[in-house]
Amino acid sequence: MGKSRTKRFKRPQFSPTGDCQAEAAAANGTEPEEDDGPAAELLEKLQHPSAEVRECACAGLARLVQQRPALPGLARRDAVRRLGPLLLDPSLAVRETAAGALRNLSACGGFEVCDDMVTKDVMTPLVALLKECSTGLDSNEMSPQEKKDQNRNSIENIANEAVNVLWNICECSSRAVSIFNKEGCLEIVLKYLSRFSTNVDLAISVAYCLQTVTEDNPELLKSFSAPALHVLESAMLSPVSSMEYILLKTLVAGTIWNLKDIIPSKSQAEIINAILKILSEVLEMDAGETVIQMKETETQRIKTAAQTEDTLQNVNGDDLIEDDEMEEIPHRRKVRRKTFISDLLPPTDKELRETIALLTAQQTALEIIVNMCCSEDPTDDEWEELSSSDESDAFMENSLSECGGQLLSPLCLSHEVHTALTNYLIPKKIFEKTAFPNSIAVDVCSRNPSWKPLIRKMSTIQCRALVCLQSLVSLLDVDHLGGPAALQTLAQHLSQLLFSQPDFAKHVDFLEAISSALRALLQTVASKNIPQTIGCFLLEVATKDPSLVVAGEALDALFDVFADGKEAERASVQIKLLSALKEFQPVFKMKIRKEGRAKYSPDQLCVLDNVKMNLRRFVAYQETVEKRLTT
Repeated sequence: MGKSRTKRFKRPQFSPTGDCQAEAAAANGTEPEEDDGPAAELLEKLQHPSAEVRECACAGLARLVQQRPALPGLARRDAVRRLGPLLLDPSLAVRETAAGALRNLSACGGFEVCDDMVTKDVMTPLVALLKECSTGLDSNEMSPQEKKDQNRNSIENIANEAVNVLWNICECSSRAVSIFNKEGCLEIVLKYLSRFSTNVDLAISVAYCLQTVTEDNPELLKSFSAPALHVLESAMLSPVSSMEYILLKTLVAGTIWNLKDIIPSKSQAEIINAILKILSEVLEMDAGETVIQMKETETQRIKTAAQTEDTLQNVNGDDLIEDDEMEEIPHRRKVRRKTFISDLLPPTDKELRETIALLTAQQTALEIIVNMCCSEDPTDDEWEELSSSDESDAFMENSLSECGGQLLSPLCLSHEVHTALTNYLIPKKIFEKTAFPNSIAVDVCSRNPSWKPLIRKMSTIQCRALVCLQSLVSLLDVDHLGGPAALQTLAQHLSQLLFSQPDFAKHVDFLEAISSALRALLQTVASKNIPQTIGCFLLEVATKDPSLVVAGEALDALFDVFADGKEAERASVQIKLLSALKEFQPVFKMKIRKEGRAKYSPDQLCVLDNVKMNLRRFVAYQETVEKRLTT
């Protein structure tokens, strides 16, 4: 089956909050209806003289673009050229909602839409808006608490939407990254990041964007001055330990890793140590227990709020608390805003947002570690990009190439990284993350629609951990992995994961991730001459696993482990390898014939046919070996 090479992870393409309704509908087995009518009407209203009408039209488009069938109609009507100028609308409310519509469009439209947005010059008003927001922040002298109480049209809210548009487009378009470099956007977004202590949401958006634009971008690296690096360092070393700050520090750690080439050599060890310390702390947290605790906190808070509101209503009858503050509503009428006590409480999704931040931080930490273990040669075309939405992922493709030997050269792992990985017990923490998600946490999430997407996030963390495990097993010495006994324990663990997964057809990401981890383990075992330890495990996988792909991987690994060597020959006789394979050979051929076309792709079938042919040859070879050893 060839030698598998680990993927480098790119940043997720889309914003964590830029999920598409179409994908959510697909997950629920429904499809949104295509309706081209609203698009024309909403786009027409973008030119209305009333700011309130323009704002409502932008808000309507922000919802509409999340429905994939609506995207072609919006493209035909040049929605980007119509929305772009509104980023500089006289009304702050229109600016924010226009940026929100473009954010959703860039998130849900994918690479082609983002590239088209650059072609239609959305970057010109976007960069201008970012600069205006930066200037506005300089002249804003209000305190942090007053800023929290500002209405939603604040400069920081607009900046947050704009940074998300910038992030999504730069993720998909190299032309956008080039414009980012030339227009001095780095200085602008770093100014936003420096406000992390008063606006962590904006800082997180900037950190996502920076992690994207600093990857494989030597031109931008030249722009990083000492003050710029100090801003990143301050954010990464922030003492605040809330889950949002954990995510922020993890993202900034990933950005600083991208900047390692411009960090003085005398500081390399210190910086790498700081990065891996943060990643270690992130991975140490029990995501399953956090989900359970935060959901209980949310339930209790909502219950307390309801009881408080009921008590006030009983005391005051049907009267409502009235604000002295006046609020403007459409048609320029002034009314007193009626305020329920629940309106004064934190947003109802507070616990959910914090939990998502932790899960995203853990996923990001694992991706950074994988990238640390991979070749950093940007000209290596064998590395393919892996981009994904946080909720709709096309996660674990494996690039197969005949590279021979280990999956990755040990030279890819510097002494500084190697030392920090082992000092912070990163392999142990990654091993723990390869387990299936906490069943109680899964049950809690499955019973609440707003928490249900977290099940997929927890599964993604498991898949990322398996890919991480593949890299570490390939790169670290057996002693650093715990010795031969630890490898046997790891083999048993992977076996349990394989056999406890009931339906591989619905878990392709998991299947590919664990196959890669398994192959890395087996190649390491083979290289260290520990064949008997792993032989029984491989036979069990090959003969009992319901997936032909996994069975084929196990057989292919068996061929590697027992290909030659006196120790391997003796071990093959001791575990009765020949008789087991002779018995399984017709079963394997029959399963390929019966299940092949219905369950597997043409590429998978081609690989399986090669395994079948190699199995026949290997059985003949083992017959020769056994005959020689028993006579």
